[in-house]
Amino acid sequence: MGFALVREKMERIDMPEQLEQIEAVIFDLDGSLVDSMWIWRDIDIEFLAARGLELPDDFQRAIEGMSFTETAVYSRERFGLSESVEELKAIWNQMAMDKYSCEVPFKPGALRFLKYCKSRGIRMGIATSNSRELVAAVDGALKLSDYIEQVVTSCEVPKGKPAPDVYLEAARRLAVQPARCLVFEDVPAGIRAGKNAGMQVCAVEDAFSGDLLEEKRRLADYYITSYQEILEGTAEHLPKKDVMP
Repeated sequence: MGFALVREKMERIDMPEQLEQIEAVIFDLDGSLVDSMWIWRDIDIEFLAARGLELPDDFQRAIEGMSFTETAVYSRERFGLSESVEELKAIWNQMAMDKYSCEVPFKPGALRFLKYCKSRGIRMGIATSNSRELVAAVDGALKLSDYIEQVVTSCEVPKGKPAPDVYLEAARRLAVQPARCLVFEDVPAGIRAGKNAGMQVCAVEDAFSGDLLEEKRRLADYYITSYQEILEGTAEHLPKKDVMP
């Protein structure tokens, strides 16, 4: 009875303007669909400290948008690490696994938005720079697969964000044309990736990228602090954007 009442209430909501002509929604994972960006600074500090190194101030911005593999290659070269790329990825997965399984919540309003899209037949996917292992961990905790049909990681395509590859592959697997896709992203490299794929992009507020707010607003088509704003028709419209370089 409770679910039926919620479904009935959601179906009375008019189609949000951002979803008109949209057949698929594709989410970045970290910082966009789930609140997890805080994890990685702690992991980076701990990982480097164990090797007698300090975390450089520019490190997290330097790896923004890189795939898990690209980040391992970059870190190995920058810090002269002895571990192989695959060993580094395995270490980071292990360090993050418990947190992704137990401590990562949805971003505000995200679960209701997922339920709304499913009720309207809008297909959904994830296009992430994270590892498939950690996607599986957060899926186990939050039941993402109840809503998400396809997951693509940047390690599965030629280039990470801001290249469009991961979003184009997600659209291909969802069998939806890029122009009919709406992307949700929290950092500039991801916003550029979505725009370079020929998709509409909604920037999502996240504390990790708070210092990049102006750039995010300059690049995106919409801006939200909560997914509830999409459903309520209060998402901020930004000046129309072309594909980003």
